[in-house]
Parts: sequence; structure tokens; C-alpha cells
Amino acid sequence: MIKILLAEDDESMRHYLSRALERVGYSVRSVDRGTAALPLLKDESFDLLLTDIVMPEMDGIELAQKAAVIAPDMRVMFITGFAAVALKAGKAAPEAKVLSKPFHLRDLVAEVDRLFQTEDQHGRL
Repeated sequence: MIKILLAEDDESMRHYLSRALERVGYSVRSVDRGTAALPLLKDESFDLLLTDIVMPEMDGIELAQKAAVIAPDMRVMFITGFAAVALKAGKAAPEAKVLSKPFHLRDLVAEVDRLFQTEDQHGRL
């Protein structure tokens, strides 16, 4: 089962995204800030870091940069409501997908599926 670490400071959005991803078969651990995600990255293995960019204490870009050191094979997807921040994220982590809010849940699920279908087609799983 594909494991996703979700870092999202908005409680209702975090709950909404977690439920949607779990409903289609992903295992999701969620936290409310980047600083809460780091210990989990050190203790567990995740296939995807799904992170909001704008969060208190540590933004999603910094989290992704630290995560790349801890788990270099983990994929990253940013979610944000700020277009300018999305542009900055694209420059900071060119391998990461950026999904701008608002988005429909089916768009999120489709993007996550797409990340791992490519992997399936190449026989890595």
C-alpha cells in the first residue's frame, strides 16, 4: 500500500484530503505543520510527501528540502492557494508537482495516481 505523509495546517482541509485519499486506497498519516512531519520521516517510510506550502513554523518548501535529505526516493507534491508561492516552489523543487487551490478532490487523486502509475509501468513496484 502506498503511504502518504500529509502536512497541512488547515484542520478541515487536512481531514478532507486524508479521507479522500484513504477512500481510494492510500494509507495517510497527517500532521498540522512541517516540524511535526520531520520526526515521522525519520521513523517511517513514505512514498509521497503531500504538503501545503504556507504553514507556521516551517513552510512546505523547507520541509521538502529537509525530507529530500532524509528520504531521497520519496516523491513530493505541493498544494497551495498562492500562485506566486507555487512559482517559487517549482524553482525550489523542480521534481515536485504543484497543485494550486482550489482543486477538486478527483484532481488531487488523479495526480497522486499518475505519480504512481508511471512507477508501476516501469516495474519498480
